[in-house]
Amino acid sequence: MYDPTTRKEDSSDSLIQMENIVVRKKDKVILDSISFNIKRGENVAIIGPNGSGKSSIIRTITGDYRPIAGTEKMIFRILGKERWNLADLNVLLGIVSGDLQLEYTRDITVIEVILSGFFSSIGIHPNLRIRPYMLKRTAEIIRFLEIEHLADRNISEISTGEARRALIGRALVHDPMILVLDEPSNSLDMKSKRKFRETVSKITRSGKSIVLVTHDLEDIVPEINRAVLLKDGRIFADGDIEDILTAGKLTELFGIPVEVGKDKGYYHAWC
Repeated sequence: MYDPTTRKEDSSDSLIQMENIVVRKKDKVILDSISFNIKRGENVAIIGPNGSGKSSIIRTITGDYRPIAGTEKMIFRILGKERWNLADLNVLLGIVSGDLQLEYTRDITVIEVILSGFFSSIGIHPNLRIRPYMLKRTAEIIRFLEIEHLADRNISEISTGEARRALIGRALVHDPMILVLDEPSNSLDMKSKRKFRETVSKITRSGKSIVLVTHDLEDIVPEINRAVLLKDGRIFADGDIEDILTAGKLTELFGIPVEVGKDKGYYHAWC
């Protein structure tokens, strides 16, 4: 069982390092020679059209997909280590996805949703032992996310945006070094998107590194400083966000004419 008093920090400068990563699903290569290195202090957006391999990268990071040996030497390290016990890795990675939210369409209170992050469970089962530090941490997260008014409500009774913030709380229980957001604004209305972006910005300012996976430029908060563009399972472009999110590159990436604007630190695109 995770205990915050026993946690040791890794001294590696790299959070996630991939070199020549190849992932095959059945007879199809879904990630083809992927190479990038996310370092401490970087907040990264992984952007691409549907089917480009964005979610496959996340599933590779979490261990759901396993890389295969290619023609070049393969390197895959998280916090400088090549081998991890998945339970230990889950402490360092906080994951929020639409698929996870579908698992929570039931009568579970927001407090229970957040507490369940300590057990990697869906809700709290009667045989689980809830320790005092878990309750304390849950209360801290609820205050940090400003969702005190939702704490005792069932997740099935609140809005999609409010539920998404509760799932962020679940991801934060172990104080992870990296928060991974997979298509975070799907199904959110304009007001919920705005509140969600404010929450993500607040998390980055607290010192967490963010990996944001999206096809929507409006998801990108001003604190994100790097963009990785994916196309057909390959890295199409990677670099400083100002250099990468251009009309020319996005037009080629999505295969349609794209214009890009920026207002108050937020990007928007239209065609």
